[in-house]
Amino acid sequence: MFRVGIGYDVHALVPGYDLIIGGVKIPHDKGLKGHSDADVLVHAICDALLGALSLGDIGRHFPDTDPQFKGISSLKLLSYVSELVRENSYTVVNVDSVVVAQRPKLSPFIEQMKKNISSVLGILPSQVSVKATTTEKLGFEGREEGISAQAVVLLKRL
Repeated sequence: MFRVGIGYDVHALVPGYDLIIGGVKIPHDKGLKGHSDADVLVHAICDALLGALSLGDIGRHFPDTDPQFKGISSLKLLSYVSELVRENSYTVVNVDSVVVAQRPKLSPFIEQMKKNISSVLGILPSQVSVKATTTEKLGFEGREEGISAQAVVLLKRL
């Protein structure tokens, strides 16, 4: 049996925060604002995995009102979600994702993002696709007000 899940996340770009995407700290004059490290890519993947399992969303498991998640690495959240995948007798077949940001250029960091995500999920980097695109200066991403990410996952019952 296979299950598919989709995830989507958005965070505002603001001065004074780190820009962390896919577990990689990226040099930039702004960062993503959030309760955790605001890693939009990892959050979208978490939501896709939780959706495939019909277990709600990231806010249900890691509420922004809970101080234990303040500033936490989203890779730790992904580790928790990965354990839920195993506990429910599934394995990740693949992850396909896209990050939408006008700036900075993300291509130099994509391979490390794939390694970080695949390592936490216990799969090969070749099972994780991370793409980046701009909106040609349209919308909130194009105005550099925020960054969004989308992910699709395929799970297979063990």
